[in-house]
This record gives sequence, C-alpha cells and structure tokens, in this order.
Amino acid sequence: MPESQEVRARCADELLRLARMGAAYPTRLSFSRALVRRMAREQWQFERVLFDLDTDGFGTAVLAVHLGRRTYSLVAFSHYLDPEKRTDRVIAEAWDATFNLFDGLPAEEDLTRLAANTPKQEAGRFTAKELVLARANKSVRLFEHVAASLAQGRQPSPDLLGRVGYLMRTTAVYGNGKFGCSDRARIGDREEFRSAFQVEMLCVYLIRWFTFELVEHIARCRGGEAACRLDGGVKRYLGIGNATGLGMAPFLVSHPALLHRWVEAKEQALVHVCARPSATPVEQSRWLALLQRANSHMHEWNVDDLQQQERIQCVREELASLALWTERHYPRPWQDHPWAALFRQAEAFSLEGQELITALLLEIDDGFADTLADQLFTDVEGEPLDVTMTVGELRALIDTHYHWLERIDFYTPRANKFFWYYSNEKFEPRLGQRAIEAGSELEMPVTVARDVHRLRTALQSAQVSTPLAHFLVSRPQHRHVAARVQQISQLDYGEIRDNLIGDGMRPIDLLRFKLAFFGASKFDPKSELWTRIALFQGAPSPQQLTEPDADDWAFPLQPR
Repeated sequence: MPESQEVRARCADELLRLARMGAAYPTRLSFSRALVRRMAREQWQFERVLFDLDTDGFGTAVLAVHLGRRTYSLVAFSHYLDPEKRTDRVIAEAWDATFNLFDGLPAEEDLTRLAANTPKQEAGRFTAKELVLARANKSVRLFEHVAASLAQGRQPSPDLLGRVGYLMRTTAVYGNGKFGCSDRARIGDREEFRSAFQVEMLCVYLIRWFTFELVEHIARCRGGEAACRLDGGVKRYLGIGNATGLGMAPFLVSHPALLHRWVEAKEQALVHVCARPSATPVEQSRWLALLQRANSHMHEWNVDDLQQQERIQCVREELASLALWTERHYPRPWQDHPWAALFRQAEAFSLEGQELITALLLEIDDGFADTLADQLFTDVEGEPLDVTMTVGELRALIDTHYHWLERIDFYTPRANKFFWYYSNEKFEPRLGQRAIEAGSELEMPVTVARDVHRLRTALQSAQVSTPLAHFLVSRPQHRHVAARVQQISQLDYGEIRDNLIGDGMRPIDLLRFKLAFFGASKFDPKSELWTRIALFQGAPSPQQLTEPDADDWAFPLQPR
C-alpha cells in the first residue's frame, strides 16, 4: 500500500478531544447493535406473559425473553399521568410508565411487591432479582396520533413519525446496583451480559416492544374490528426515545480502562477495514447504498439547536461531494485499497463528517468488528498504587502521557470556571460555576487535568530519586492522582485530552460520545447540558429478528 494511503490507528490527542467526541455517531460496535446481533444469532424467544391493561392502557404487563436456560422479564406498570406532573427532568415524581428488568419470571408475590415499589422509582425498595429500574414518558402527540390512526384502520403519518421517531422516551435507566438492584458482579459472568451495558440495552429494547403492544392495545379498544396493527416498516423505524443530562458524563472519567477499550476497538476495526486491498462487487454496491442512505438520513434529521443544524447541513454537503468523488474515481473494479482512499478523502471533512464516514466504513465488516463488539468490557478498572516508583519516574510518566496539559493555563479563572457535584435531591451530577455558586469544596473528582498539573508542580520540589511513598506521606492529597497517572500510562485511550472544568467545555460533547457507543441517533440538543436521542431506531422488532436484514439498520429512514 502506498504510504500516503495507509491508515494507522490514530492517537488519543486526536480522538479524545471534546470537539471530536461531540461529533460521534453510532457504529456496528455500538452496544445496541451487538445485542440485536446476539438475539438474532441465538434465536432468543419472546413471550407476552401478562398484559392486564384496561381500555385506556393502564395496568400491568410482563414481557419475557427466553435464552434457553435463562429467562428475563420486563415488568411494566402503565399509569395515568397528570399533565401538570409531566416532565423529563430527573426531579420528576410521576411517569407514564415504570419498569423493572426481572431475573427470571416473576411470581405473584414479586408482582405485588414491585407494584408497590416500581412506580416510586428511587423511593422504592428493590432486590437482587431486579436487574434494571427504569421509567418513561409518552411522546404525547405522536402516541395519540398513532393510536388514533390504528383505531381507524390506517397507518400513521410518515412525516410525523420522522419528526419524532419514538412513542415513548425513557428518562432514566438504572442498573448496576442502584437503589438495591442487582450489582453487575452478580450477573457479569453471564455470556449475554458480559460486554458493556447489555443488561440495560435489553431493558430498553423490551420497553420499545412494550410501546408497540401498548399503542396497538389502545387502538383495538377504541376501534374494535376496524383497528389495524402497526406496519412492520413502521415498527422498525420507531425507536425508544431518551432524555439524557449530566448524569452519565462523569462515567467516562471514572472508568478509564473501559474508555480505552471502546476507543481502541473502534480504531482497530477502522484500520482493519482500510487495510483491505480491494472491494468485491457486493461491497461496492453496499457502500453506494449506505452512502445514499446516510445522505437521506441526514436530510431527515433536523433540530432546533442552530449549531447542530449547521453541522448537519455541512455533513449533507460533504456526503454529496464524497458520492461524486466515488463515482469519478471508481467506475471500474475497486482495487488499490479503496477503503483507505475513501477514508483519506474524508480527512478534509468537518469532524462530524469524518465521524460519519468512519461509521459507514465500519459497516463494511467481514466479522472482525462484530467480534470486537462482544469484547467491549474490562474486568479490572485499576491497579493498586505502586509506591516503589521514584518521583523522577512519576514525573516522566506525566511528561509522556499528559504533555497536552501544556496548552492549558491553569492560573486563569477561565481554566477553573466550573465544578461538578452531586445534587442532594436525586444524587445526580450537576455543574456549578465556581465564581458565583457555593459548594465547590464538594466537587467530584473529574478535575483530572488540574489535579495532574498540581501533582506535577508539587513533584518539582522533590528530589528525583525520592521514593513515591515518602513523597505521598507528606502530600497525601496527591495519592489518587498519582495512581491515576500510573494507570493511564498503560491505557493509550484512557484519558480525555481536555480540561473538564474550563471555560468552553460543553457537557453535551461527553453525552454524545457515550450515547453513540450505546447506539443513539438523531441527537437533539436542548442545551449544552442535556439532549434527546433515539435508541433502536431502525432495529427489528422481536418478530423481525429472523429476517435477513436484521442487522442492517444503520442510519434508518422514515417509512414512505
């Protein structure tokens, strides 16, 4: 391969800047894609065990999925919600529906216990039988339109489906031991939940199925024999919405080994595709179809946020130019590393355009990326602090792995504008401004850039041969930072290369990056602090998992 065409794994300084992280797209490595592939491959069986809802759709339902020797159940409670209490904010105390993902099939006493606790959410009491706790609100206008349309025997408006994209949106999906639910350690060795966030993704997928069953039930109650079911194409298009704020942002800082694994896998998959010397006619056709689909998807994606809408428009123009370039340069059999050439052509694009092309290239997979997608986990998040290291050795690690700190002036107020803290109301992360709000003494340990800078400054006053143990005895406040530096020295992609408390930091960039790994699409920023997204949009419903295109749902298009 000519050196100009070779694609090597990019460095963390390029990939882990907030601007690029905030341009991320879902890929076939995403957790939702991995789950759907497993469900289809292993032929999971789905069963509606209980559906005790009244004519308005209020009541209890149990939807089960059977994996052979194990069964998991979504226990759903559908409620009347006073319009005055309807809010997607985490401070809400009532919702249209509340859920548990239950380990096994719930007995009658389990349902009685959950009926008394699940609607209370954080205020309820749960056991290790409950794997996930969640809640959701209807997208009222679209839900009512779909129910009314089906009741009259017709399908809903494609335009309205395209503007919303989901019947319900979750406002919280809690797993891993929160509020008494099962710890990951209890179920992490189960093959189906081994990779990242698979149990949470299963819960969301089943909630999506519940929304289909709910709206069809209401339509039948209203329309009787005249009512119809949702068209299969409409079901595939409708995802499950989500309103996400600051709650998930600090996760990327507190789990550097996991962050490293995710980014490393994505780079490995990209390099693997670009190293392929040619493309088959089938792959050529698939690429052209993906390019056209992505272009149509981008034209269907419109948001109120002016900055994001400008970025969308830019990508539309870049996709058009790449389609023209492809047509001009590949009228013949695709030889001489065409995927690397396409990647190089996109390097001149905006960050958003580059990330979209990366996502498209990963769709040209020969099985390598899918194998990586099942390995996006780590059993070890950190090693014990090595106090036998010398001060000089630790300084050398900082100089090597934190050289990017040199571009930040930590002695200006702008570099310390924000502080992250937990709220007393819901124990959720919040963002305060240091100069005008109290509570900075309680800030969360996400101030990595500043803390490593302070450690580096303190180390300069010690002899290079001084054992780290002696240094930390007199300066114990640096102990956790020293351990962080040692850990990151083994994780090329474990650290975000920006100041997370500085002026110009946009939490929305952290949210989008993580949500893209979940498989989120149609990012709809409502501020720099929270966004709405869609999950499983385009994914097959349980009845469609056996279809040949069950894994072909990147960049879904609204039904025509």
